Amino acid sequence: MILVTTPMCEKILEFARIEKFKVNKNPDKEKGDLAILLSESKVNMKSLPIKLNTFKQIKESIIKVSEYSHKEIINEKDLKEIFSNYPIAIKWLYQNEETTALKEKNSKINLKVYTKFLKDIAEDMNFNITKENYDYLVFPDYLKDKINEKDDLKLIEIPTHKNTSKDPIKRAEIRYEILESITHK
Repeated sequence: MILVTTPMCEKILEFARIEKFKVNKNPDKEKGDLAILLSESKVNMKSLPIKLNTFKQIKESIIKVSEYSHKEIINEKDLKEIFSNYPIAIKWLYQNEETTALKEKNSKINLKVYTKFLKDIAEDMNFNITKENYDYLVFPDYLKDKINEKDDLKLIEIPTHKNTSKDPIKRAEIRYEILESITHK
């Protein structure tokens, strides 16, 4: 089976111990049997959509993709080893007292969130998502020019694909860290 993936998903295949695959921003330009790509992407070939917004989604995607490796499926011990080099991921994926305290504080903070991927993260961190009476407006960097700044509103800009790591765990860590800073204000 010939697997094709996008640069944003490449690291997931590596985590899943898949050694042979093609990488192309446009998988349909490659000859392949299966495209592994972000769930919002569309291709003509058969595809395996994955989500990489939250640490839980990343973990689930590694498992899902590992089923195509024709080796043993990634287990919890393997996953803990993968995530061990990412302290923010460990904190939110394998929750502890600190995470519980952060979630409690976050539940009292109202966020307006502009995109689904940011909503996934904010919900995972237990922020209160609302469209009115919000404390912070959270938006992806590509919408910066469309945001009307108000003096009384606190804006939180989150980096997206072009402005962050291709490693999905590092990318998520940056995003979680930015949102965590709200809790500590």
